[in-house]
Formats: sequence, structure tokens, C-alpha cells
Amino acid sequence: MNIQYIHPADQLVMFMQRIYDKGLTTMSGGNLSIMDNDGNIWITPAGVDKGTLTRRDIICVKPDGTVIGPHKPSSELPFHISVYKMRPDLHAVLHAHPPALVAFSIVRRLPDLDLIPTVRRVCPEVRIATYAVPGSDELGENVGKVFAENCDIAILENHGVCVGAPDMFTAFQRFETLNYTASLEVLASKVGLVQELPQDAYRLSETNYHLKMDDFIPNSHSPEELAARRDMITLIRRSYKMGLFTATHGTYSVRLADGSFLITPFNRDRAYLEEDDLVRVKAGMKELGKTPSRAVHLHELIYQNNPDIHAILLAHPVHAMAFAVTDAAFDARTIPESYILLRDVKKLPYKEIYTHPDKMSRELSESSPAVMVENDCVIVTGGTLLQAFDRLEVMESTAHSIIDSLEVGDIVHITDAEIADLKKAFNLKD
Repeated sequence: MNIQYIHPADQLVMFMQRIYDKGLTTMSGGNLSIMDNDGNIWITPAGVDKGTLTRRDIICVKPDGTVIGPHKPSSELPFHISVYKMRPDLHAVLHAHPPALVAFSIVRRLPDLDLIPTVRRVCPEVRIATYAVPGSDELGENVGKVFAENCDIAILENHGVCVGAPDMFTAFQRFETLNYTASLEVLASKVGLVQELPQDAYRLSETNYHLKMDDFIPNSHSPEELAARRDMITLIRRSYKMGLFTATHGTYSVRLADGSFLITPFNRDRAYLEEDDLVRVKAGMKELGKTPSRAVHLHELIYQNNPDIHAILLAHPVHAMAFAVTDAAFDARTIPESYILLRDVKKLPYKEIYTHPDKMSRELSESSPAVMVENDCVIVTGGTLLQAFDRLEVMESTAHSIIDSLEVGDIVHITDAEIADLKKAFNLKD
């Protein structure tokens, strides 16, 4: 989906619906705006339920201040205007009150940008804007000062967050990514000692293998491939709704009978992917005119070294990732389902996924179908796409249960003898 072809009013409705549906603002909180090439500011209205917005509710504020539309513009219009005045390069502003970021705003502290590499890459800098009355010119000035210093994201003291970007999708990506790391930090602090990456560690993840692959033109699309595309899109969309990955981070792939595989594309919005957006990779080449995920080489190596693996999911489910960014061990011996599906989950060093991908690919096997990579991701595999997805869901559910148990009492793990019984009953290989 190319939002350049979508009217500003429709974009605002579309993204506000996503924000509201994900519980990242309330029916009366938050506002979005887009400045078009004629200097008009399209903005969400004041006093209208954010969960039921339509294009007819969106307000247009002309450069001369004339207001066109059936409602009053958002009361926060002053700081939207201030951002556009300070930063002519920005054409979209997003303001919302997600609980995790509000938590940081009310303690007046910035979330950690170096828990996983994608955050620093998407949100290189965040600053705090001094408190002022909502809707006031003073608040507009305070927010404008942050953006005037070439920073695109401001945490508003005792309020929420303001994000600016060249377009609304980029603003949403920054917002979602920042909210993710805030949520991750809150959960991780409950689990163990939080271990952040060095500030420039994200550069290690900026591999370019996916950009240097040769192209091939598929001669045809078999029923097997078409079914795989359909099933992948179904689960990718479900994964996004469930918060197992964000709009542009998270990679799914499925191996086909001829040894080629399908993989998610690079930097495309997971919420709106279609079957033809998926990229087929064959013999080290990619489908003509498409760019595969940055993780394509790792997926390629996992398939080469593990003939029984036919699906790979690389994701960032927030509860499971709380273990990946701390010194806490993830122990799946909680309920039988968790151990049967996940077995003993290894935690691998952050650098290994980039410096020694072949070695890392060999860590996965039938008896070790899921791993965590420190400060980066979780990787789950399966003989089928559904099996891999089941494992991803169970890993996140298990992590969630473990974190909740910290408030209840001490965990009693399934014993070694009971594990032996499970292995025998379910024919689990060592």
C-alpha cells in the first residue's frame, strides 16, 4: 500500500483507527494531522469518538486560518502548527497517550532506545518537552523547541508523546516503535537486570545482503506456492493484530517443495501486506522487482542446514523479549504444552546473528525449535507454518504467564522426572 495515493482525510482515519484499536489512545485522546503541499493542515476533530471517525469528520485548516469541516479542529492544533513552522521538512504529526509512554511522561524520563537495534534505527533521538496546559500556545512553543533542535519525537511531561515525520506512515512507525520499547522496558524491569546494547550496536544489524541479490523471473506460480502465500498473509495479519511484531519488523518465511522459499518484504507495512507482496527466493536470487527482508540470508542458511524445517518466524513478542533483554533465563517447564512445543530455549549472543549467521542457524533443530537472540528477536521454526506459529504464540503466552507469576508466588517448574515422562509420552527427541 502506497499512502501517497490516499487522501489525507482517509489517512488520518486509517491511522487513528489503528492507534485506537491497539489501545494506544482513548476515544477522546490523541490527534493526528497532515500538511499537504498547498499548506493545508488536515487534522482530527475535537470531541469526536476516535473509534468511529470517518473522512467527513476530518477538518481542513487553510493557510489563512479558515476552518473547513463540521467540527472544531483538535484543541492541540497549536502544537501541530508549531511543529510545521519549525520543521518544513515534516508533513505529518501524531499525538497520542499510550499507557507505556504516558508512564514515562509522568515520571519525566525517556525510554531506553538501545534494548533492541531496530529502535535506535527508527527513533534515533527523543527529547522531553516541558509541561504546559493542553491546547495552549505555551505548549505549542515547548513542543516546537524540541523539533527546532532537529529532533522528531517529544515526550510531553505529564501528557503523552508527539511524533513528526515526512509522512503519516513514518510517524506511525516511529510512534509504534517507541511505544514498543517503552512497554518492553517496563516488562523487562520486572523480570531481571535490563541489559542494553551500546548506542551504536544497531549498526551491526544494518546488513545489505538483501539489497545485493540477483533477480529471477518466476515462470509460473504453483498451487503449493499460492496456498503458502495465502496462509502466510493470514498469519502475518493475525500476528500484527496480536502484537507479535510491529508494522515493519518481523519476518515470516515458508519453504516450498522445489527448495525455494517465500519471505516477507523489506520495510513494508505488515498490517496491509497482500499475497503478491511476499518475495520468492530461489538459489540465492530474489523475485524480480521485490526486496526481501533484511533477515533473508539467515533464513536461507537455516533452511540449508535444517532439512526438516519448513517455516521460520522471526519476531519480537514483547513478553518473550523481556527475557531477551535481561539476564533472566526463559524456562519453558511451566505447563506441559509449553515444554512440548518449545523444549529448552537457548539464549544466543546478540552479535552471533550478524557475525556468525551460519553457526547460529545450526543452533536450531527438531529438539531445539526455538531460540532467543539477546537484545534482538526470538526465532521459532516448524515442520509447517502452523506449527511454527503455534510455537510463537505459546512462547509469548508462556513468557506472559511467567511474568504474571512474579506477582503471585514462586514458580514450581515441572521436574526432570516429569519431563522424562513427557518425552516418552510424546516421543520427543533429545
